[in-house]
Amino acid sequence: MEVPKLFIKDEGRNPTWSHKDRFSTVAVSVARAQGAKVVATASSGNAGASLAAYAARAGLRCVVTTFGGSANAMLAQIRKYGATALPLANKMDRWTLLAEAATRYGWFIASPYSAPVVGSHALGIEGYKTIAYEIVEQSGGVAPDWCVLPVCYGDALSGVWAGFQELYAQGAIPRLPRMVAAEVHGSLAHALVTGGDRLEERGMAFESLAVSIGAPRSAYQALKALRESCGRAVPVSNDGLVEMQERLARDEGIFAELASVTPLLAIARLRGEGVIAAKDRVVAVATASGLKDLDRSVGNPTDDTIFRSTGDAWDWLDRNAATLLVRQR
Repeated sequence: MEVPKLFIKDEGRNPTWSHKDRFSTVAVSVARAQGAKVVATASSGNAGASLAAYAARAGLRCVVTTFGGSANAMLAQIRKYGATALPLANKMDRWTLLAEAATRYGWFIASPYSAPVVGSHALGIEGYKTIAYEIVEQSGGVAPDWCVLPVCYGDALSGVWAGFQELYAQGAIPRLPRMVAAEVHGSLAHALVTGGDRLEERGMAFESLAVSIGAPRSAYQALKALRESCGRAVPVSNDGLVEMQERLARDEGIFAELASVTPLLAIARLRGEGVIAAKDRVVAVATASGLKDLDRSVGNPTDDTIFRSTGDAWDWLDRNAATLLVRQR
């Protein structure tokens, strides 16, 4: 990619294998402090699984409204934590149900549930500041020139940017990074070009494999972070997505969710355009584990042969992986 100072912040190492845990630990603590008995969210998977886990630990009930087409592994994870998953044919019905539940039963709603989206629970978003803190701490007190995240409604982007701003205000870092949103349908990129504050819903020209960030319209909080940081928004299609996921796993040992590798495609594009310089220090935030959406990233196995003997296995290696059969000195 010709970015020598490229670093990956691997959020798949969190308890439920995604960055959403930073949000959920705060949101569930707030819910319990307020006396809530039920927490709920609208989610394509990661946020739902995370909220379900933290609700289980806090002794709260959890409801996740989702939609048809969500990754099966994420739905299974949500249910294993004891949450109630409600897949709805119409995505917007998720928000209608949550709005009614908040009014009728006082559920604590962690996610957005009205349009246009403002963002998830504001106190939960504070949890994402810790990503910025850790990036600086793990870099020896150095802030990156660029910080790139996959973006849907911009909760993490907004929270991470706020974290960098706090560090700068405290004198912990001498400068602020520029933020980049890797998005799917381009609502942020369009708003940056036109200069408007209202994000337009974009036509969905294709169904994204990156289901976690597939919304047709982002939120103002993301646009605000990009403008304040002199950042960029880069629309990313399905082209090269699986290949980049496999390259990251093969070359770096990081198996990231498809949405989580969109920052790498955005970085490659910005480097090719000369926006990111070869000397720049760049951090890509890989927000979740690749185990989350295996049903989308893995097709039919290319070779499911079962060898009947070691001789058959050696013959196959000789034909297909001869470079492995070189004696080590």
